[in-house]
Amino acid sequence: MKSIYTALFICVAALATAQPQILDKVVTKVGGEFILLSDVENQYAYILQSGQEIKDEDKCQILEGLIAQKIMVYQAKLDSLIVSDAEVEAQLDFRFESILRQMNGDEAFFSEYYGATVDEMKNRMRDDQKQQILAERMQGALISKVNITPEEVKDFYASLPVDSLPYLNAEVEVGEIIFEPKVNAVERQKALDKVNELLEQLNNGADFAELAKAHSDDPGSAQNGGDLGFAKRGIFAPEFEAVAFDLDEMEISDAVESQFGFHIIQGLKRRGNYVKTRHILIKPNITYDDIELSKNLADSIRTLILADSMKFEYAVKKYSLEDAPSYSNNGKLKNQAKGNNFFETGELTPEVFFAIEELEVGGISEPLEMLMPTGETFYRLIQLQSRTRPHVASLDQDYDRIQTFAKESKKNEYLSTWLEKKYEDTFIKVDKLYGFCPNLDKWVE
Repeated sequence: MKSIYTALFICVAALATAQPQILDKVVTKVGGEFILLSDVENQYAYILQSGQEIKDEDKCQILEGLIAQKIMVYQAKLDSLIVSDAEVEAQLDFRFESILRQMNGDEAFFSEYYGATVDEMKNRMRDDQKQQILAERMQGALISKVNITPEEVKDFYASLPVDSLPYLNAEVEVGEIIFEPKVNAVERQKALDKVNELLEQLNNGADFAELAKAHSDDPGSAQNGGDLGFAKRGIFAPEFEAVAFDLDEMEISDAVESQFGFHIIQGLKRRGNYVKTRHILIKPNITYDDIELSKNLADSIRTLILADSMKFEYAVKKYSLEDAPSYSNNGKLKNQAKGNNFFETGELTPEVFFAIEELEVGGISEPLEMLMPTGETFYRLIQLQSRTRPHVASLDQDYDRIQTFAKESKKNEYLSTWLEKKYEDTFIKVDKLYGFCPNLDKWVE
């Protein structure tokens, strides 16, 4: 099943690589759906360009995956599953937004690189995008029916050979509360005064880009004259976005305050739900006293939690930095590589490792300095929430993990069985070009 999952929803390669036009033809029919030679060749070229090792025989696996996808699409249409035009456009917008952002919003460069405009490329990909969404929706509808009982979890665990049970290293769960120093009123006013001075210069004809290079506290955009490129709704801070999307071309805003400081925004171009702007950011200074207040607050909250006068989760929601990924996870750090909350000690950053090394479960570190990417000093508390010793996986200690494995195994079996039945019930014909493929020869004309 791994090959099916790998190829079933592989990203459409038409946008990933500017390939020469392939002399096209239909190489496979699946029910009322068709697979073109270019579908196979473009995915093959995409994998080649990604640096993975691949052979001509791997085209068999690519075509197998495409057949599985077309089965899904064909069944989705039979089941009257609907994908709206708005959903397709949203997916296309997201994909092109990412590419344009890497090109700093330069549509001329985009056209030169891909040999087509953004709108032309969208038109080329629209049908493929809709089919991809349909296939994903069909798969989701199928596996959403799969549930697993505690008895099935036990049976799954019992079915594993004793010598095949995984040996799990020591792992920990860790929580954090991040305290952001607050700007005092004096420094806030100083920043606002500077913004008003710059606005006056702009009103007197000063060049926006030159002022941004000289004064903006946003290092990422300052070197480009404040240019932020194209961005869609939802990217910027709400206060910034409300103004940015309301500006006419070349219009300059008044001072706009967000969590990052004060902005002067100039509208450059508008395209549907996308806007191109540039800005000058002036950030109020955080003083030593502001930082000390933040540290003292962290220390007070630590005392309250250890005395059981405040729940850790409550403190996260009331005091922690809302932009931190851990905020929406009740303060728990998430292991992105594993997709869960458990870390082997070697996976922790040195700061977190040394903070919890001597803690008992439930213990909390002293306030720790945290240098942000922007150069500011925040403070955070680290809590050791659980710890396991190295051990062979067992139902007692690892039930949740084994349950996840068991459910995924059941989903794979269910989908595999479903596909095998659909292969029998669906008309499939494969071009003799792929007659050398062992799993496809039964469909070769």
